[in-house]
Amino acid sequence: MVQAPLQPNRASGQRGLHLPGNGTPRTLHIRVLQSPLAGVSDRIFRALVRRWAPEALLFTEMVNATSLELGHATHKVAELAHEVGPIGVQLFDQRPTAMADAARRAEAAGAYLIDINMGCPVRKIARKGGGSGLINNPELAARIVETVAAAVQIPVTVKTRLGWCDGSEAISWCRRLEAAGAQLLTLHGRTREQGFKGRADWGAIAAVKRALAIPVIANGDINTPADALACFEATGADGVMVGRGTMGAPWLVGQIAAVLAGQPVVATPGAAERLALAAEQLQALVMARGDHGLLIARKHMGWLCTGFAGAPQLRHDLMRAPTPAEALALLAGAAEGLVQGITAGQPRRISSSEK
Repeated sequence: MVQAPLQPNRASGQRGLHLPGNGTPRTLHIRVLQSPLAGVSDRIFRALVRRWAPEALLFTEMVNATSLELGHATHKVAELAHEVGPIGVQLFDQRPTAMADAARRAEAAGAYLIDINMGCPVRKIARKGGGSGLINNPELAARIVETVAAAVQIPVTVKTRLGWCDGSEAISWCRRLEAAGAQLLTLHGRTREQGFKGRADWGAIAAVKRALAIPVIANGDINTPADALACFEATGADGVMVGRGTMGAPWLVGQIAAVLAGQPVVATPGAAERLALAAEQLQALVMARGDHGLLIARKHMGWLCTGFAGAPQLRHDLMRAPTPAEALALLAGAAEGLVQGITAGQPRRISSSEK
């Protein structure tokens, strides 16, 4: 089932974004990107996103360059071999040489481009000088971009925020990253101090966009295709990146891509489809990670299992299911309950308390 297309704005008809790289150019044909999400955007989640958006640029979870140097987190890079579409590797660290080495490894493994995280607000990362901590050290940040850009042939991009406490220096901060060699900038419309509170400042993103020559991708508060169109209109950005809005909604990137192309939008999956997706994702995670896969799957099941009678109790039970088999049985029982309700002609409006 499809929905009628929303009215795309002028960004819809634009050509792909060309990034020259350092000898190996890349072109982004889809102007909506999936954000790296720690603990969420693993290979299995990305495969679901690709079901609706096969050509979109997706990202690995953040990779700590030092951890990679020590032999940890290598699976995040090794997984590139299984990707069927463009995949960027997002790196974070405060050591330029470690970042350059990690970038070379990612490029050799098949990364479409290298993204440098300068926006993660997590305290333990920022306090050590990584992520958004680099906002307070612009000289080091520029050196990291320069070093990584010189180390690889593929494009190097940066994801960052408006600033640490306020966005008064956002333009000068982003210009410095551009001058250091970033070929695309993804800008979250909040400061590090805000975290994810309050509203993203799309107006500040618009000001940065006007000041830079490189493409700017807008990030923050994009949870629906309508949000994406509004963000394009407000910012004049070259693209949008969706993050937390895809938690429990791997179809969102594809829906936005369809809107931007002026195509009909695939309808948001109903309850039965979401239950089937939750079971599929759980089984894939268990196959890949053993019983630990159940722990990873719990958050995904919680996000997917909403909007139908009995959903709160189902989520409660799923979070406490001791084995994958029991979790699958709960999902199957909920799906059967939906079928019985529809057969009996008993579907009803779901109250907010049941979501």
